[in-house]
Amino acid sequence: MAKSSTEHIKKIRIGRAAAKLFSETGYLDTSMSEIASAARMSKGGVFHYFSAKDEVLCFILCNYMDLVLERLEEDLEKIGDSFSRLQFFISRHIELYEKNAAESRTLLHEAHNLPPKHFKILAEKEKKYFQVLANLLLDYLGGSIPKARLTAMAFTLFGMCNWIYQWYDPKGTLTPKELSEMIFGIFSAGVNSYEQSKRA
Repeated sequence: MAKSSTEHIKKIRIGRAAAKLFSETGYLDTSMSEIASAARMSKGGVFHYFSAKDEVLCFILCNYMDLVLERLEEDLEKIGDSFSRLQFFISRHIELYEKNAAESRTLLHEAHNLPPKHFKILAEKEKKYFQVLANLLLDYLGGSIPKARLTAMAFTLFGMCNWIYQWYDPKGTLTPKELSEMIFGIFSAGVNSYEQSKRA
């Protein structure tokens, strides 16, 4: 195995351990020693890969956003209609949350702790993800929508998807598939009704 691959695997291991701590205890209240212990590594071993705690946070958040963006546009291009593309986007978002809950919660709560140089990198990735959704909504609603209204719609949908961390239990009776279908149904019915009323 190449050295770079081995290093990335070690970083992933550290990142996953740290994300769990950050999501449960909080970034500010978590020490590098605790991260090392959770990752089953020495503190020196962690510092070999990350020189500071903010680098660990940046790695977690940027790595998660890379996962979110990975092949997203390519996969959307394979789907024929705007209805199915938006449905796929929501389903994929929920699925990624379920599989990476600690990283997702850390993104929602701890991104503001990044130093400006790291925050700028993350913000560019989030902006790209937002633009994908904005384009989907424009296509789905089949017309020109004022920028402010489109932005509000996109963030409303993100809010519906992201707020589930407060209450949703993936091990409960409601499956991720059923949840994504519910979110899509409520959101699509709402925006369609709203747009029809605005155009009337």
